[in-house]
Amino acid sequence: MTLPPDNTLAYMDQGSYLALRALGRAPVIQYVWIYDRGVDLAGLRTFHANLHDGLLGRRLERSVVPFGRHHWVRSDNPESLDIATVERSRDEVWDYVEERVNVPVDPEHGPPWHLGVQPLIGGGAVVTLVVSHTVADAGALIASIVGAVSGTSRNLNYPAPGARTRRQAFGADLRTACRALREVPGALAGAARLAREQSGELSASARSAPTVRTRRSDRPVGLPMVAAAVDQTTWDERAKALGGTSNVLLTGLGIRVGVLMGRVGADGQAMLSLPVSERVEGDTRGNALNSITVHTGAAAVTSDLGEVRRGIKTELTELAGKRELLLAPLPLVPYTPKFLLRRLEMVALKVGKPIGVSNMADLPKEVNRPDGSEADFFTSRLAEPGLTEADLDRMGGRMMLASGNVAGKVCLSVVAWEPGAANTKAALVESVRQALTDLGLSADVE
Repeated sequence: MTLPPDNTLAYMDQGSYLALRALGRAPVIQYVWIYDRGVDLAGLRTFHANLHDGLLGRRLERSVVPFGRHHWVRSDNPESLDIATVERSRDEVWDYVEERVNVPVDPEHGPPWHLGVQPLIGGGAVVTLVVSHTVADAGALIASIVGAVSGTSRNLNYPAPGARTRRQAFGADLRTACRALREVPGALAGAARLAREQSGELSASARSAPTVRTRRSDRPVGLPMVAAAVDQTTWDERAKALGGTSNVLLTGLGIRVGVLMGRVGADGQAMLSLPVSERVEGDTRGNALNSITVHTGAAAVTSDLGEVRRGIKTELTELAGKRELLLAPLPLVPYTPKFLLRRLEMVALKVGKPIGVSNMADLPKEVNRPDGSEADFFTSRLAEPGLTEADLDRMGGRMMLASGNVAGKVCLSVVAWEPGAANTKAALVESVRQALTDLGLSADVE
């Protein structure tokens, strides 16, 4: 007898959903492919259909019990492939990309993701996939794309929405909630210990964070984005020459862009935020992540990446030792009210000016083949539609770099907003080009 899958959300996924409802906004992941020639629409339709199997073919169904654990259910009635009917010029690609990232996704009400195609004048096309981060992190998304392209997507056999009667749902959810209560005392103790151990770091970060005069604007803004591609062999050779690795060189690039944009402290220290994947074989979590924060000197990165490399290694070693402590408070997630989630974000926004760096390293070849053939340009980014100028002022701005290696190229994206700066794409392009030059690199910059 085959047992039904455990479709209970992991605590981190439920926390992601609750933050969305508390703040009214949440991160999404966007992948972009550009075909200089025509795109195979039949292949894209197959890709689109296959994405509905596996980790993307689901959405969230809330527990009927207050403070209960939510569940994954099958995502029925998927959105159709969105094909634009009017061609655009090549220089309008990134306008289309920005429009698509602002088309809503919702992990509960749907759609949890969408795929769009924009034909270009002259025969090319741009394809973009936008996914709710609650449903999938980068690791889950990569696995989903590989499965969709290769035709090996996983059928997770989730139940249909509303499959349980109200009585069945109440009984099952109440039992799950009662079992979860056993974890609360340990979670409270872990949260208290974590707060004690991190109080010094939070205080130091708060003292170093600059005071920003908020514009108090509730107008959502689009953060400037720059995409670039560097020859992978050249990139790896340059990383080795500077005493680093491919990942460390990406971090060095982030630091250098941060220097040029004024995102480094008066003491010359940069604050780096790096996600660490904890995804394992067969993992069905939407988010299987941890993270490290690295404080490192910014001045030397153009000539020596040794300090950055040692800092990352040290933090990764320490993460292995304190992983259980960091995860200990997670069972408290279902009991966290919206006002506290909003307050926690306000606390986090005041602890410095981190430079986020996410390196997906060598990607499977399928990731660059949504229609079955290799795209001519690929990039990805993390975005958060709905951020306002006031939000960005409070958090001291934002900077995120993402990278993945496909088809012999290191494909980069840089997203940035700095309070009081021009915050135009042209200004960001200039900073990215200068940072690449400072590191001895050249790139095709979009």
